[in-house]
Amino acid sequence: MQTLIKRHRILLLHLSFWCVYFSFFFYQIRFPIRGQEVSFLDAFKNTSFEVVFMMVVVYLNYLFFLPRFLNHKSLIRYILEFSIPFAVLVRAFILLKRYLIDGNTQKICYFYEDKFTVNVVLSTLFIVIFVGMLKFAEGWFELEAKKKEIENERLTSELRFLKAQINPHFLFNTLNNLYYLAFTNSPNTTEVIAKLSQMMRYMIYDSNHAKVPLIKEIEYMKNYISLEKLRLNEPIPINFEVNGNTNGVLIVPLIFISFLENAFKHGVSNNFSGAWITADIVLEGTACIYTVANSKLPQNLISQEEQSGIGLKNVKRRLELSYPDNFELEIEDKADEYRVRLKLNLV
Repeated sequence: MQTLIKRHRILLLHLSFWCVYFSFFFYQIRFPIRGQEVSFLDAFKNTSFEVVFMMVVVYLNYLFFLPRFLNHKSLIRYILEFSIPFAVLVRAFILLKRYLIDGNTQKICYFYEDKFTVNVVLSTLFIVIFVGMLKFAEGWFELEAKKKEIENERLTSELRFLKAQINPHFLFNTLNNLYYLAFTNSPNTTEVIAKLSQMMRYMIYDSNHAKVPLIKEIEYMKNYISLEKLRLNEPIPINFEVNGNTNGVLIVPLIFISFLENAFKHGVSNNFSGAWITADIVLEGTACIYTVANSKLPQNLISQEEQSGIGLKNVKRRLELSYPDNFELEIEDKADEYRVRLKLNLV
């Protein structure tokens, strides 16, 4: 219904105006302040004649002269072009009104006075100008709609670009893990390939949707954690918990995984015995709270590539585009701990 109203709002504005104008003019004729009450039929005929005349003048200007003016932008030319048909139509209206209502008997003296002619000219000009303003309103609505469409296309393109950056990033890291396991003849290689297949299916197909079920994002994160665990020589404390009802909850794909990947990148290494990671997702009403905390590796164990922070910049920008004014991101960077808390309002 709202879409229909937006699509035809200019038409609805015109119809509303003419309904109000007809009602106002009809009431003035039917129930005059002074004088004899006019019959319903006579008032209807008089009002219809008035409105039809106004519409002819108004839409001659609206559909023909105003578009020409907007094209050549010459006010003098517009006035000259419109004045002649305007004068002819006003004169024809006055003569017809004298004939149809008074029968040219001059019993209604007002119709033959200069005051009547001035009143017709001024009232007609007022209506012409008022409805003409709707033409500019129509242009403004169209311009705003076009600007909004361009902005939506730009945001969509930017989101696609950011997703295109994410997918190769994950694939590169996972293939490195697979290479390491294959190189060491690990018996877990086939399991890694199966999990990688599931992850790739999610990245290629599911992540193309604007939003996906939260349960699929969680499954993807669990697969990622499993792959990282297989890469490590020694078991380290890695805890991942989900609290709350995830049924029917939708989320922008690949939002959470970047923070989890960052935790492994900066908090876990085969050469660091004090590593740990905790992650949890809590659902409270319409809020989804995601927290990730990890130990911090010594600087000598972090490569230059891992210090770039491209992944976090990417996800921050995606949050701004996908959840404008509907997210809270808190980052604590301590000497021995890094913690991220993301709260999404899923309305």
